[in-house]
Amino acid sequence: MATEAPLDLAALGDDFARDPYPTYERLRAQGPVHRVWMPEGAEVWLVVGHAEARAALTDPRLSKQWKNAAADFPISSPSGSHMMNSDPPQHTRLRKLVAREFTPRRIEALRPRVQEITDELLDKMLAAPDGRADLVDSFSFPLPISVICELMGVPFLDQAEVRRWADAAISAPDPAVRRAAAADAAKFIAALVEEKRSRPGEDLLSALIRTVDEEGDRLSLDELMGTVFLVIVAGHETTTNLIGNGVCALLENPDQLADLRADFALLEGAVEEMLRYDGAVESATFRFAVEPLEMGGRRIERGEAVMVDLNAANRDGARFADPDRFDIRRPTAGHVAFGHGVHHCLGAPLARMEARIAIRSLLERCPRLELDADPHQVPWRHGILVRGPHHLPVRFGAA
Repeated sequence: MATEAPLDLAALGDDFARDPYPTYERLRAQGPVHRVWMPEGAEVWLVVGHAEARAALTDPRLSKQWKNAAADFPISSPSGSHMMNSDPPQHTRLRKLVAREFTPRRIEALRPRVQEITDELLDKMLAAPDGRADLVDSFSFPLPISVICELMGVPFLDQAEVRRWADAAISAPDPAVRRAAAADAAKFIAALVEEKRSRPGEDLLSALIRTVDEEGDRLSLDELMGTVFLVIVAGHETTTNLIGNGVCALLENPDQLADLRADFALLEGAVEEMLRYDGAVESATFRFAVEPLEMGGRRIERGEAVMVDLNAANRDGARFADPDRFDIRRPTAGHVAFGHGVHHCLGAPLARMEARIAIRSLLERCPRLELDADPHQVPWRHGILVRGPHHLPVRFGAA
């Protein structure tokens, strides 16, 4: 690697977790690609420029397979085989099998249930006698975890267990805690798969067990378990943070909030701006160079890890004018909040639908909604994989 000292992201602390964008802007002013130290102790290349991000997300020289990582890469590979850690043609095969069942029709059929869960959660939240709530615990988390668990056929009483290991597996700062959570997830999913094999239903997991393509191909047990883990974790994390980050952006920009309340025809564009302005997925997962390559004026050696920072790319002034301004009327075409290329998020339509229903219902039923804390005191999740508040105190008036 070059002699430039890497930036230690962990050392940036709470200020970076709360608002990483000034750091990204300073990096981008020096160039679109930089070396950084991850909190786990790994040195990686971080892509912060929009054009370079889109190029990296489609570059076949950057592999998602952990077998291509350098031998001394200090982070252990995740267990399970799924779309996110595979390359074409294996990725193409897995995505095709999952997409056969994760269809627009199945997602659209969820719309009435998403609205029903939304209404139930808001009923409960608004019944608080002091007119206050933690929006994450009361609304933005339970909505998507309920939806994705119902979609996958997870019993209601098991949803708390899913929440525990899903949250720990993706964002616990201690690698040992993440490994333990992944082991718990594997046990849970194996038991769930066995249950669905014995007593299949109309849920997505039962469909994935049954599905066979035209050539007779089907998901292996390892692929099935990896896919279930991916769908459950990505299926709720993305939407939880999209709702939380989006509500934060609206409450901190009252002119935009007023415009949206006055005309919900702006809602679709508002959700896209929420994704661009402060996306739920901070960075794409690791890619590993399968051969030496140049990117943004940097030489990346074989086996070195690359992370594409999606949120940094979406604040690049070379692509979006006045990028730090939240503007629900902004043309957002080209944002990479859901990735780009063959790994573009398969669940993006579900996340968008849930967010639109949730945010409109919240604003309609809470005309006096406002933050119940200093914005600088809202605790944000650390790390650069997912982005969202741990808690979001709001007030809406006494019941």
